[in-house]
Amino acid sequence: MRRLRLSAVILAGLLGPLARAHARSAPPNPYPGYMSTTYADPAHWLCRPDLDDVCDHGLDATAVAANGRTRLERFKPARHPQIDCFYIYPTISTDPGGNSDLVPGADQELFVVQQQAARLGLACRVFAPVYRQVTLTALIAILAGHPIPADQNLAYADVLDAWKHYVANDNDGRGVIVIGHSQGAGILTKLVKDEIDPNPILRERLVSAMLLGTSLQVPTTADVGCDFQNIPLCHSRRDVGCAISYGSFRANKPPPPNSLFGRSTQAGCKAACTNPAALGGGSGTLHPYFPTNGVSLPILTVPPPAWVDPAKHVTITTPFVTLPHFVDAACADNGFSYLALTVHGNPKDARIDDIAGDLTPEWGMHLIDVNVAMGDLVRIARGQAKALQLRRHRGS
Repeated sequence: MRRLRLSAVILAGLLGPLARAHARSAPPNPYPGYMSTTYADPAHWLCRPDLDDVCDHGLDATAVAANGRTRLERFKPARHPQIDCFYIYPTISTDPGGNSDLVPGADQELFVVQQQAARLGLACRVFAPVYRQVTLTALIAILAGHPIPADQNLAYADVLDAWKHYVANDNDGRGVIVIGHSQGAGILTKLVKDEIDPNPILRERLVSAMLLGTSLQVPTTADVGCDFQNIPLCHSRRDVGCAISYGSFRANKPPPPNSLFGRSTQAGCKAACTNPAALGGGSGTLHPYFPTNGVSLPILTVPPPAWVDPAKHVTITTPFVTLPHFVDAACADNGFSYLALTVHGNPKDARIDDIAGDLTPEWGMHLIDVNVAMGDLVRIARGQAKALQLRRHRGS
């Protein structure tokens, strides 16, 4: 019996320091004990790493060269991603009221998450909650001059609830990219401003804020201030804790005076423009991923694009198409700050001569803000994940 007690004492002596070390290494929880009644249910997530969902399938692409030759790109998600991505989708719901319900539609929420977030699975674990957004129905009613009741606060409250649940129960101190487009980017701008920017614990975990198709405000002579006080713009894939934001227009069709994007909304501030093809500045060639059927918004009926000259007898069977060396981008500032897209179509080669994505002049290329740079966003996410791990290793 004495020998057993002695062994227990020795074991306790060995395990005690290990337990204390584990306790010290456990990441602090900014939302201790938080459990959402909504987002504890997997049915209210479009994508999660513990679900078999639309972020896991249907992402193969065909690369089309200028001479018409094609190359298959198989989608192989990262086996052990070191960071997470928290994605909020744009205005997509056609539910009849001013706010959507929490039941995702195959041609709405599920469609757009596959377009704009699933490919980030090459770099991160993807978390994408369903939320009661202001609907496309409400937006169309507003544009028609017959607004219907819609609650923006309800949409934000859902996203905040999902964010807190994710941080408290799934994040475990991992680095995270927050990414959203249009309405989703606007909601995330507020979430970053209210929850992440003033909180050192969450700022340390922020890999980047990718706020696309919106007008994030920065000072006219600096890249931090106005909307965010501690989060600057990204200038390199090695930068972490920074923001990427732009609204895209054709270079030969710049924003008109009534543009919805690229404009200053605060005195002394302007819309941020970070070029995902050249974060350090200047021009760069984008790496797009477009839906093969050409559908960027399901309510718009368009004929499938002829990605390759029919004379080549090429049949594309993958859900996505990518066009190498086809679209260049550079930030422009002419009173509006925006991402100017230049399409290098050539009627003499075997490839399509242009891309779709235009709505009206004031919307620019809003429909494809994300698709046109999807490959670049993945590349940035991979680089930032490595940079974060190196920073944490050096700090340990």
